[in-house]
Amino acid sequence: MQTGWVVEDLKAPAQWLQEILAEAFPDLRVHHADSLANARTLLRQHPPDIALIDLGLPDGSGVELIRDLAPRGCQCVVTTIYADDHHLFPALRAGACGYLLKDQPGDKVVHALRGIVAGEPPLSPVIAQRLLRVFGAPANPAERIDARLSNREHETLTLIAKGFRLPEVAAQLGVSRNTAAGFIKAIYRKLDISSRAEATLEATRMGLVDPRMQ
Repeated sequence: MQTGWVVEDLKAPAQWLQEILAEAFPDLRVHHADSLANARTLLRQHPPDIALIDLGLPDGSGVELIRDLAPRGCQCVVTTIYADDHHLFPALRAGACGYLLKDQPGDKVVHALRGIVAGEPPLSPVIAQRLLRVFGAPANPAERIDARLSNREHETLTLIAKGFRLPEVAAQLGVSRNTAAGFIKAIYRKLDISSRAEATLEATRMGLVDPRMQ
């Protein structure tokens, strides 16, 4: 990763988040935008590899920006005070790879962000607990296999949930990167998801991975 953004309209949180991002990734060039309009202007010159995005911006919701950035390959991490479903699930559906609450200690946020490199979705504990309650693995093992997915797609989903990146998934499956990418695309389409965080939650719901190991 080379370029990072902090999209936050309040001065003090913006400064704190810029320091957090710089500590998590010392080689990152960090830029700041305080509105959707400024972020879209910034996009022309400094497209981000990672963006910390507040949801309550002066000219709209950060979810709109996530929809713009996620398809470009940007790691979009929500940084917010809101822990309710009304804010959480639209952000994940838009393509956010993580959801962090701003009341966490700075060192915890840094640690969560660094986990992105290993494929670990950065989630505040209260958010992770909420998601596990919603997507918890079913008690009946017969319910765990999703009929929408092929055996290969179940294998691929398991690897994604364990943090494997595309080249590693391809190697584990013994297929080309293009074939592995096709499996992932099919999984996202069939499950109506758009991010690694959602894929991990679906794998947990199906019982493909142990949530205690995530």
